Amino acid sequence: MQRYIKLLGGLAIAGALSFPAVAADPVKIGFITKFPVEFFATMENAAKAYAAAHPEVEIVYGQGQSGTDIEGQIALIESMVTQGVQGIALTPVDPTVAPALDKAIADGVKIVLMDNDIPGWDGKTALATTNNYNAGVIAGTYLKSVLKDGDTLGILEGVPGVPALDDRVNGMLKGLEGVAVEVVGRGGTNCTQELGVTVAEDILTANPDLKAIYAACGPPAVGATQAIANAGIANDDIVMVGFDACCGELDKIVSGQEDATVAQFPAKMGELGVDSLVKAIRGEKVESLVDTGAGLVTAENVKDYQ
Repeated sequence: MQRYIKLLGGLAIAGALSFPAVAADPVKIGFITKFPVEFFATMENAAKAYAAAHPEVEIVYGQGQSGTDIEGQIALIESMVTQGVQGIALTPVDPTVAPALDKAIADGVKIVLMDNDIPGWDGKTALATTNNYNAGVIAGTYLKSVLKDGDTLGILEGVPGVPALDDRVNGMLKGLEGVAVEVVGRGGTNCTQELGVTVAEDILTANPDLKAIYAACGPPAVGATQAIANAGIANDDIVMVGFDACCGELDKIVSGQEDATVAQFPAKMGELGVDSLVKAIRGEKVESLVDTGAGLVTAENVKDYQ
């Protein structure tokens, strides 16, 4: 496990492991993440650490195949209800999974969302997440500090229409206010490295003098660095900013191919999401919103995240 994972989640996991051992009624919950990338693996590892420290808590794990695997996530929700879970903690892949969650709630299952919300849906007990808009502002503020009036920017969106990912873009644009940067291209990537390469190549081809690229997810940020290298553009000739501090981004910062990224704390999301769910099942009071924080990673502090 990389050192940065330990840093992002160490305090949270340590807190879980330090909880006193007390007799408690057994609890069975489900834990569902979107798709197989390092970020969600870190969340799941934090949940496993919580379960190890609380042997009365049984966790059933599930994961979708991609950032758009709506049917897969619905099937996982239904399967876990069938298996008798008392609650489900999940990173919803899309708002259209809400009806499946409503059915689970009708069967007495409590729901805690992690990483991103379902706007307008009031069935959740709690939400453990980064404030993605504020985190996007962090990225935009950094871009504002290194760009000037007249510079051009390309945006690699995540999955357009997913509120948390849209917030990362809208927050970035807010942070960028005050400098007249022109957005000359943008496109969805489904948070995949492959589409990150493709969308970045399209923007670079149409705008050979592009000054900066912002990617709303980690994998497409890494894909964009590949597209930049393929185009023969020197690292110092373009500003590359990502989001997630995952999936190879830290290595790209060390090599100089990526200038900055916004780090979330996925281990805290996993641990606090599970803890909130367990408390709710036991009838204890829980906060409806748990902000798990964010920070800017650059070459100056990247060692702290490795």
